[in-house]
Amino acid sequence: MDFINFKVGQKTIALKILDILLTERFENNLTALPNNNKSFIGVKDYMGTPTPIFDLGLILNNESTHVSNANLAELLQTREKDHLQWFKELENSIENNTPFSLARDPHQCAFGKWYDNFKTDNEDLSAILSRFDEPHKKIHSLADSLINMVKQGQKKQAQEILATERRTTFTLLLRLFESAREQVVLDYKPIIIFTTKDGQNPHIGLLVDKVEDSVSVDASEIKPLDKLTSIGFDIDPQTRNMMRGLIKMDKHHSVIIDSSAIFKPITEDLELKSTVV
Repeated sequence: MDFINFKVGQKTIALKILDILLTERFENNLTALPNNNKSFIGVKDYMGTPTPIFDLGLILNNESTHVSNANLAELLQTREKDHLQWFKELENSIENNTPFSLARDPHQCAFGKWYDNFKTDNEDLSAILSRFDEPHKKIHSLADSLINMVKQGQKKQAQEILATERRTTFTLLLRLFESAREQVVLDYKPIIIFTTKDGQNPHIGLLVDKVEDSVSVDASEIKPLDKLTSIGFDIDPQTRNMMRGLIKMDKHHSVIIDSSAIFKPITEDLELKSTVV
């Protein structure tokens, strides 16, 4: 069986090639219609046929990737402002010999706590974030060393070092914050998948983050979801209703989605077959 993998947030989903009519770049040019379904984002023509478009991020993750990316960009902006304030407070402490009360441990500031726990499979963003470690630690280390210099009567030397670090290490840190935000925003280039039930007419369109790759697997290689549910892993009924199994990839699984079942009424019998119908 032939599938195409798509990225939706942190998840990888797979659709049968025969269920796909076309993929196209999302240009945010849909026709809005009143609807209570929060994942419905509008209508777009496919070969003259008005086709409803749904945000798969909202269906699978309860949050649009656009929104989650915007939140991440905002967080990075806020953490950058934190460090601008941190540096200003250190300058003031050295200049006026006043107590410095902000975090000296790079793992204890708000950014450090987030940074130590944040994970992403976006390789470009991960590469940028990996470059934060050294300058972020170096900036925080300035507090103890420079304040100790002031206590030893070396205020002028401490100010000179701080000025040099502002031009070099701190400037680098600010540029990394900017690069990370840009990567989050610019890397998001969603596409619409026009799906079909009969191979000719459009059924629905699905908004996903990007195309990953194509895979060909034998039916025996598709793992049923009861392997998860049997150990207590819970999947909400609506999501489970459209999932048809798991494909083992190199480092993760791809979840097979049956687009024709996304909005099917949920029946009492939710047992999934181990093969794709």
